[in-house]
Amino acid sequence: MRQFLGAVLVLELAASAAVAEERRGIRFWNLTADTVKELSLSPAGQERFGPNQCKNDKDGEVDHDERLRITGIEPGRYDVKLADARRVCIVRNIDIKAGTVFAIEEKQLTECTKR
Repeated sequence: MRQFLGAVLVLELAASAAVAEERRGIRFWNLTADTVKELSLSPAGQERFGPNQCKNDKDGEVDHDERLRITGIEPGRYDVKLADARRVCIVRNIDIKAGTVFAIEEKQLTECTKR
């Protein structure tokens, strides 16, 4: 009986942790060298970028090593357009999963144009 109750407790804790992570939603982690001033997503390959997600942040931009809550999208593959003070970049085919953080690093910024 004790083993059964212990197993039930472990399962309940795991389930509550998963629900808590899901509630946090999808987040972007800025691992680029600069502050991101604009960030929008498009279903991969469709060039239909949505609203500026930086508006979800209290100061309207995402500093290096800061995380940003992403709203209005479902899990899937996306192209991400981001802009900082000096360039606009597109990072293609990012896999975004429910309740997780996706990061973009400086080395991924290969498709950029100057502002």
